[in-house]
Amino acid sequence: MARKKRPESPTAAALDPRALDYSASVSYDWRLYPYDIRGSIAHTRMLGKQGIIAEDEATAIVNGLEAIESELDADTFELREDLEDIHLNIEAALRVKIGDAGARLHTARSRNDQVATDLRMFVKDYAGMLTAGLAALQERFCDLAEKYADAVMPGYTHLQRAQPVLLAHHLLAYVEMFDRDATRFALCHELADVLPLGSGALAGVPYPIDRAFVASELGFERVSANSIDAVSDRDFVVDFHHAAALTMMHLSRFAEEIVLWSGPEFGFLRLPASFATGSSIMPQKRNPDIAELARGRTGRVYGNLMAILTTLKGLPLSYNRDLQEDKEGLFHSADTLISTVGVFSAMIPELEFDTERMEEAAGGGYALATDLADYLVRKGVPFRDAHKAVASLVAHAQGAGKSLSELALEEYRRFSPLFDKDILGIDVRWSIESRDVPGGTASRRVRRALKEARKRLAGR
Repeated sequence: MARKKRPESPTAAALDPRALDYSASVSYDWRLYPYDIRGSIAHTRMLGKQGIIAEDEATAIVNGLEAIESELDADTFELREDLEDIHLNIEAALRVKIGDAGARLHTARSRNDQVATDLRMFVKDYAGMLTAGLAALQERFCDLAEKYADAVMPGYTHLQRAQPVLLAHHLLAYVEMFDRDATRFALCHELADVLPLGSGALAGVPYPIDRAFVASELGFERVSANSIDAVSDRDFVVDFHHAAALTMMHLSRFAEEIVLWSGPEFGFLRLPASFATGSSIMPQKRNPDIAELARGRTGRVYGNLMAILTTLKGLPLSYNRDLQEDKEGLFHSADTLISTVGVFSAMIPELEFDTERMEEAAGGGYALATDLADYLVRKGVPFRDAHKAVASLVAHAQGAGKSLSELALEEYRRFSPLFDKDILGIDVRWSIESRDVPGGTASRRVRRALKEARKRLAGR
């Protein structure tokens, strides 16, 4: 049998080799192959059903595509740089595999609507994976909050001790953040759930296609309403980047707290050896490398968001080759976020808190001053006047080198005659339990919040 000639790219035949290298994307867009083959199979079945191509040709194309997918899965498929992208690689291999029938695959579609379809399927898949990954991460935070349900820590504003809170209350703040992130990824999935295939290059196609059939085959909820918008729209990519950037920001905030809390200046947290490294010259060090890397990689994810926004801002309708630049940043952000969520989910159960150190710190730094002001308010003093009296009291204690708990009742009464002996009973635990309002840090409110968080996660 004569060896079949490998077809050339229809766009690359006359290109200078440097231009071809510059414009090729197969080195990264190869990872779209599962979506490209799924889309091509659905498109082919529709062409056969509608009588646009013969049924036997449709069958041959589907069989050929499935064989190519098996080769790609097994990493035995030869990717050719001269064919620019994964889409042309698959189409060229199909023609070699099944002959002239392979040339009919591209009937009633353009690479413009083909690529847009692949990318939407990618975003839908990864948005779903991240929603699931965030749920697992939230479970780990809930587990840690439950483990340290009674632990007390200082709450901070301006990175200065402010008021005592439960550690569980602090940890559950991140569960709320990740709830919002999961909502954004669910919205990403919804907004990407529009089939552009059938839009052609930009004006639609002159064939009796059945777009609803293809949408059903590929799991799309609806089809695009405007062919020009369909091939040029990358809002769904921006949406994914935006959700990824916010999620990385939330992870980075916790990463920063891991860095701070594990240092000797705080001493609240001991890093697990499996998620920390030593110094090359200082044997005493245990460095929070995982947290620092997450903090650093957040900037790269931000950069990907700005890159796609900058790419899109000057593009006239409809398709422009600039849109080829939509993929590398998307892949990078998706991979970075999935790996960061995964490593944090593994690390969080291994964190160990020094609860004695935290509770001691919670009572230091005059953190109960607000409780003293509230005490006077309950005695009828306007809050601003109470604030002023307690500020003077704190200044006196600082000058005397005393903590609030070391002050005698007579010293309290110098600043307000309304202070009575029960003021001596105000401590860290009293302060926490007094915040018994919805969303507050009182232990029963935190237990209820933990229960509600578990309930939400179970229903996701």
